[in-house]
Amino acid sequence: MTDAPRQLSDADLRALEEEYDPEARFRTVIRPVAILSGIILFLLSVYHFYTAGFGIPRATTHRGLHMGVSLFIIFLSFSALARNRHKTDGFAILGVPVTDWVLAIGGAVSAFYVPWIYAQLQFRVGNPLAIDIVMGTVLLLVLMEAVRRSMGWPLPVIAALFIAYAYFGKSMPGILVHPGADWATIVSHLYLTSQGIYGTALGVIATYVFHFVLFGVMAQKIGLGQLFIDLATALAGRFAGGPAKVSVISSAMLGTISGSSIANTVTTGALTIPAMIKIGFKRHFAAAVEAASSTGGQITPPVMGAVAFLMVEYLGIPLRTILIAAIVPAFMHFFGVLVQVHLEAARLGIRGLRQEELPKAWKVLREGWLSVFPLVLLVWMLMSGRTPFLSAFWAIAACMVVYLIQRITAAGAVQGVRETAIGIYEGFVAGARQSLAVTAAAALVGVVIGIVTLTGVGFKIAFMVTSVAANWATSLHGVLAVLPFELFSIQTLTLLFTLLMTAVVCVLMGCGVPTTANYIIMVAVAAPVLGMMNVEPLVAHFFVFYFGVLADVTPPVALAAYAGAGIAGANGFKAGNTAFRLSMGKALVPFVFVFSPSLLLVTQAFTLPDFVLAFAGAVLGIVALSAAITNWLLGPLLTVERLLLPIAALLMIAPEIVSTLIGAAILGVVLLRQYLSGQSGQRPQTAV
Repeated sequence: MTDAPRQLSDADLRALEEEYDPEARFRTVIRPVAILSGIILFLLSVYHFYTAGFGIPRATTHRGLHMGVSLFIIFLSFSALARNRHKTDGFAILGVPVTDWVLAIGGAVSAFYVPWIYAQLQFRVGNPLAIDIVMGTVLLLVLMEAVRRSMGWPLPVIAALFIAYAYFGKSMPGILVHPGADWATIVSHLYLTSQGIYGTALGVIATYVFHFVLFGVMAQKIGLGQLFIDLATALAGRFAGGPAKVSVISSAMLGTISGSSIANTVTTGALTIPAMIKIGFKRHFAAAVEAASSTGGQITPPVMGAVAFLMVEYLGIPLRTILIAAIVPAFMHFFGVLVQVHLEAARLGIRGLRQEELPKAWKVLREGWLSVFPLVLLVWMLMSGRTPFLSAFWAIAACMVVYLIQRITAAGAVQGVRETAIGIYEGFVAGARQSLAVTAAAALVGVVIGIVTLTGVGFKIAFMVTSVAANWATSLHGVLAVLPFELFSIQTLTLLFTLLMTAVVCVLMGCGVPTTANYIIMVAVAAPVLGMMNVEPLVAHFFVFYFGVLADVTPPVALAAYAGAGIAGANGFKAGNTAFRLSMGKALVPFVFVFSPSLLLVTQAFTLPDFVLAFAGAVLGIVALSAAITNWLLGPLLTVERLLLPIAALLMIAPEIVSTLIGAAILGVVLLRQYLSGQSGQRPQTAV
């Protein structure tokens, strides 16, 4: 039998989240600084809540204010070295090193400077004053340090390399050569225009994402997250491998209000991982299930982390269009994890939860239905065409009303009002604190985007990638010419190789860069590659986004998997490898919707027959691949069947009808062979 799982306290879980999530590694500060930070964070949330409902000021002012306040708090909240966050070295004021106070003030002043001189910007762009260059240089350096503290080294290094590319353009090799730019030109472009730091990325965080982060915090406060876990347990806990299926379904539900893979893993994993281990799943598998499920939160409407709102700005289409497009791919991800969980439970003969271990669905809904109201209101407003920030305003307001009702019901009128005021203050502080790192990252990503627009390097990379893909496609097409029919055209093979190279770059980039930053960079660098292959912009954006998310469960930097392994007491690398193969559905589906855009429902190429064929092919392909990975379908697989099923999966997700039929035929033959041989339900003698 598997050893009994250890139970982790709330403090243990917080420590675990800090260990694997740099954004949660806050410094221990003395009371005056904690009060100062808390008040500023609360006022920042109040400002955003007010402007969401009553109008957002001029873009540059709004973005500068948001960034300046965030930078100030970052240097009070994050120490220069994470290992020193519980102590103070050197000369300090109120327990915070003097250098951090200097950086905090320098970041705030340089961020506020551009809104201050806004009326003169049209005369300064391209002809900056000396003070402009100084302020811009200060902000660049402070931003890099802020992101390093709150997210790590990778993104600042990438930004520095792009700046170096702009400066040393004349020394670049081959097609990458360009005239180069002096420091004043670089700073002017990145600091004084909307093409750099104050660009779309920062604007989306300040205008949309902050409100939805705040909504997620307030929704958790009224018990919506716990309601999802209890409801998933009631619905799925009784089936084979019940707690694992609860993990998948509860993570899918929780993903509607939270886009953080690590936070989701810790929140739901604290309950589901010990339960999975208790009924017989191996520790690394339990951790992997929770991690793979939790990463799906970033692709689940209506929040989708920050990316849905970035797509709104980049593509110029309504948010509801993006949310509708995300429904089927999100379903495919969770379906893929669920299928592998089911097959693994069937292979090992793992039971579900007993009746006495299950909550009653009707009781869960009866006691917690009020918590669902803000989410329903949010979705209704978004789908009815209201602006995202106005929808968030009313959803947050609804959370506060629900919280007030809950507190008054539990503690009486006077005490309930007092507890509500404290709870709203804590929620507003927590919401603003959770947005700090992503704000700095978005501003720094603006540097990368600015260099791309300044040098035109994106199109140069696109040309190189498509040229290599075309050469590989021509070679493979020549090899396949021996077949009596054309299985794939040269155009299809060229697109396939382009997608593969793009996917690899997205995953590698995501190993050290947060999902939102990864998406923004890849849109600037990789999306033009797909554009040259005539892929619709919406489809191209979804493709790079999905593979960026996959990095959270891709070793060696599978942070969500490592967090799950910490709860399970398992080997982190082994959990990461398992989480990656559980996420194979997420890896397959982007290829499906590139070749069959109808899967996204709202593309120009949508037709019902194409959608049905693509949907059926994706579902069957996921089943075939899951069976091959698990070594179980109706029963154990023969070696030849395990080799054939991945081929069948790839054929079924391909765009040509001939390949789809061939793949379905292979799967059908395997199913028929297992059924006729009477292997269905036979389990190998595996120790649990």
